[in-house]
Amino acid sequence: MYGTFREFYPFYLTEHSRSGTRRLHFAGTLLVLLTLIYAVVSARWGLLALVPVFGYGFAWVGHFFVERNRPATFQYPLYSLAGDFRMFADMLRGRVGF
Repeated sequence: MYGTFREFYPFYLTEHSRSGTRRLHFAGTLLVLLTLIYAVVSARWGLLALVPVFGYGFAWVGHFFVERNRPATFQYPLYSLAGDFRMFADMLRGRVGF
């Protein structure tokens, strides 16, 4: 069990060791962010239903078919959500590879 996100994040990265998994996470997170922005700007609130589809759909395909592991979100849902956005930002900064 992890007491802090700082302790959890290195484990999170080990669960995303394959580039295909990280790329799918990145694509899903990018779609989540773009959908959120578009839904707010256009006031098309029904689009918010796509957020979990994009967020979980891309990530779970990566875990089940590329990484071949169980998503950490099943055991650590909030830390995993934070990990998605942190890894997305770290990939943009070049700290985590694509």
